[in-house]
Amino acid sequence: MALDAATNAAGELIAAYENTEPLTAINAEFRPTIEMLGPVRTLDIEDDLGEDATERRRLLQMAAGLGALGPSEALRQLIDLSIPSTRSAEDWELVCADHLYAIRRRPPAQVQADIHIDLMAAVHQVQQSIAQIGPDHAHTRDLYRALAALATLHANVLTRLAQHGAALRWWRTARQAADASGDLYLQLGVRSTEAGHGIGGGQRDPETVLRLLSSAAPLVEKVPGSYGAALIDYTRCRALAMVGRHDEARATLERISERLSTGHLPASIMADYWRSGQLPFARVWVYSAAGDMAQASEARDQIIRGNPDYQYPAIARLLTAQCTVVNGGVDEGLRVAAEVVDGLQAIHRTTMVEHAGRMVLSAVPVEQRERLAASDLRSMLAASR
Repeated sequence: MALDAATNAAGELIAAYENTEPLTAINAEFRPTIEMLGPVRTLDIEDDLGEDATERRRLLQMAAGLGALGPSEALRQLIDLSIPSTRSAEDWELVCADHLYAIRRRPPAQVQADIHIDLMAAVHQVQQSIAQIGPDHAHTRDLYRALAALATLHANVLTRLAQHGAALRWWRTARQAADASGDLYLQLGVRSTEAGHGIGGGQRDPETVLRLLSSAAPLVEKVPGSYGAALIDYTRCRALAMVGRHDEARATLERISERLSTGHLPASIMADYWRSGQLPFARVWVYSAAGDMAQASEARDQIIRGNPDYQYPAIARLLTAQCTVVNGGVDEGLRVAAEVVDGLQAIHRTTMVEHAGRMVLSAVPVEQRERLAASDLRSMLAASR
């Protein structure tokens, strides 16, 4: 009621709230439909003074739907959505950089709620831009880039939270938005990180990931030898390692190492996301699976020294524990893995960390999986869920 009075909504906000399903900050999934990403008109301008009654009501409904996030946030969103000025491409770049910083340092459930808010704002701005200047205008394409980046970050967080069905749908939305932007390098980046999280979070079967990467071939053919093409192969070598095709994995990794170490993705948004720590993570993944402890340990130490994301040093240590198991040191590898998991705060035991722990268990020969050390690690991973 106070919010309705503060905004002079004359009862419309109360009615909208009563007729709107509440959104929860953690579990609600907001996914743009294909129609929303297409050339639809949602804003009818009747005069030079502002929005018509239909648009006003829609804004009130959006604000009402944010009631679960608190009245202050609902009011801020209503004000933000009602202001005719829009965020520039540079503004959205800053928004994405802030969310990426948060993903690397804060609990994923908290970050999810914050990204959700900006996703709603981005979709609203996309709709306005389509209505006013069309889907093919440069400004609209910039907004599609922002939407693709935000959807990618949202899918990343959902993967960390083990909300895999929702994550897969958001990866699809990120691909659609990247394709709508016309940014070839962004399209490659989104597909690479989607496939990578599919492997790293146990979200997809490795063979499915390999098929997904093969479907990106027409894009790769447009820019062979680019950093974007290398990102596709970066994920491919990890998938190959998971299905035991170690020689192919190592050959692929060696072929793209120079591009991963010196190149960059010329996408116009979220540059650090596509660049950060790709080569050492691929190396620790591929060499650990192959049992090459010297190479894996070197890559692990590089990740521990330089990766800003809290989960990757832990995953790297788990992967080298897997390498120890592969080389016959079953009890030692399981002990190290248990120490890694036990030493993490509960909020940092993401599904990707847990999956790396299960990879250690999977490396144990079947006849030894009832050993006490294996049971201890299984118990720790089960307690993390």
